[in-house]
Formats: sequence, structure tokens, C-alpha cells
Amino acid sequence: MFYVYILKSKKDDKLYIGSTKSLQKRFIEHNNGKVQSTKSRIPFIPVYYEAYSVESDARLRESQLKLRSRAFAQLKKRIKNSLKL
Repeated sequence: MFYVYILKSKKDDKLYIGSTKSLQKRFIEHNNGKVQSTKSRIPFIPVYYEAYSVESDARLRESQLKLRSRAFAQLKKRIKNSLKL
């Protein structure tokens, strides 16, 4: 499986969108400061993920969420209570 995930920084409450083959491993890497783009914002909590059978589908969805503000806004409406954590 391939995953698109959203993490929320406990430090600044900002969200991070990513994709991976190993969700648990990637989450640990983020929180251990091994990801350059997020290491200044640790710790993170997972707030959402989607699973895909094909990597290209996961990458496309990640790209849509990052580049299309409307797609991300719609998702944030669906998970608004999870984002309050």
C-alpha cells in the first residue's frame, strides 16, 4: 500500500502533507528530526491518511492537495474535528 498523510505540528499547529510506502516508519522519521523540511517543527501528530494500491495514485493525490487549495480546503472541511486536536 501507498499512503498520503497529513501531520500537524504541535509546535506551530501547521499541517504537513506527504506520501510514503511505510506510514509508521515515515511518521517516526518526522518526529525524530530525520526529515529536513519538518525537523524544525517537531513533534507531530498524525491527523489523516488515505491508502492507495498504486504509488502513482498516492503521488497524484499528494500533488493535488499541495497545489490545489480547493482540494485541500474541501478535505479540511471533512476532517475539521481531527484538526482541532
